[in-house]
Amino acid sequence: MTEMLVARGLGRIYRWRGGQHEALVNVDLSVPKGVVLGLLGRNGAGKTTFVRIAATSLMPTSGSMEVLGHDVVHAAAEVRARIAVIPQESRPFYWMTAGELVEYYLRMRGETVSQARNQARDTLAELELSRWKDVQANRLSGGLRRRVMVAMVMASDAEVLFLDEPTTGLDPLARRSVWNAIRRAASERRTIVLTTHYLDEAEALSDRLAILEGGRLLASGTPADIASRVRHPYRVTLEGGFSEKELEGLGQVTHVGAKTLLFTGEEQARELARTALEKGRRISMGPVSLEDLFVQIVGKEISHEDEETEGPLAS
Repeated sequence: MTEMLVARGLGRIYRWRGGQHEALVNVDLSVPKGVVLGLLGRNGAGKTTFVRIAATSLMPTSGSMEVLGHDVVHAAAEVRARIAVIPQESRPFYWMTAGELVEYYLRMRGETVSQARNQARDTLAELELSRWKDVQANRLSGGLRRRVMVAMVMASDAEVLFLDEPTTGLDPLARRSVWNAIRRAASERRTIVLTTHYLDEAEALSDRLAILEGGRLLASGTPADIASRVRHPYRVTLEGGFSEKELEGLGQVTHVGAKTLLFTGEEQARELARTALEKGRRISMGPVSLEDLFVQIVGKEISHEDEETEGPLAS
């Protein structure tokens, strides 16, 4: 299988006066052709740093990264010609209309005027943006501007797409239109690296997952691969009624607000459910979801924020 992206021992250190932060630490990761990789992690995990290095906009401190067989440091021009990127903090030119933005981007990539116009029209329609085609970007809402940025990348013929939090700030219906565009691009055997903190999004779109925490790659592979490596395939949610001692030895215990999550085996989960019913306590149980896998691997929910930041530019 052709590897479209390969990171070997990849590291990145941000330094500032009085300190430094390791945003990526010895990351080894490969992405085959034609898959959607869901790059998951909490804020500050290193997702955006990884994408910026892969897209040739940031130099690694150590290790190497190849995209489409080209080193991102020594052959940056060759990489840029064959990828498309939606940076997390990207903003469109405010004086251009939505249609002009997409057409301009495609013309910059070498499309003819007619090709750019037709492709822009079709992609804007796919993302349900046709009614805003002739509206200047400065008159669009933040969510609409974000979708126009998605359209620019999706309309291209790039072989590798980097989508850094493409649906942040979008309403559920707008998110679905972006999902459909991603699925269409994946059906064309294009390779997509999708960073997101929406686990339902990652679950719906990803062929493979990579989980970062504190700059370190904790797990990677297909969702089934990652699930098979987790010791506890069942989740039990408890709302009081059990002491830490009673749960000791049954599995992995995690506290989320007022609730207690116990990751355990099916037999233990059913036994605990019977005990809870006898005590008149509320309980729910079921096979683990992607969110549960994330909690087991990282030890925290994806939305959990540490009290102290790791340093500037730590995303």
